[in-house]
Amino acid sequence: MAYLLAKIWRTMRGRWQWYVLWFFHHKFIVGVNGVIFNDQGQILLLRHRYWREGSWGLPGGYANSGETLEDTLRREVREETGYAVETGALLQMVSGYKLRIEASFLGRLLGGELQLDPKEVIEARFFPPDQLPEGLLSTHRQLVALTLARQQDSLQH
Repeated sequence: MAYLLAKIWRTMRGRWQWYVLWFFHHKFIVGVNGVIFNDQGQILLLRHRYWREGSWGLPGGYANSGETLEDTLRREVREETGYAVETGALLQMVSGYKLRIEASFLGRLLGGELQLDPKEVIEARFFPPDQLPEGLLSTHRQLVALTLARQQDSLQH
């Protein structure tokens, strides 16, 4: 039986294999966020309409089909704030929460003018790393701390 299945699989090729894989496997939501710095070394944080009241967090959103993770972050920041950003190194990949994977990137502000998407974002501001606001989501606070520690390590080596 295994021999027959393998033979059928090899003859299917291309998109039919993808349809079979898609049908038999779980579907995942892929979220992306970023620790975005401006030229003064400050970090971009948002107050999002869909988060708990008083919360601040890193910019980001969910990937569209066929979109790279880096493109997702650039698109989300542009849509939510009007800013253009450059994505850098992957900081971490987190999985294990039901069917969601979250990728976090380092980023840098390239330009643009602040134009909030009022349907999603209440406020966007840059904060010095040592003056992060109360209400910053704990997972995002940990990610900022990890980023700053890695930057400090790279300066020492």
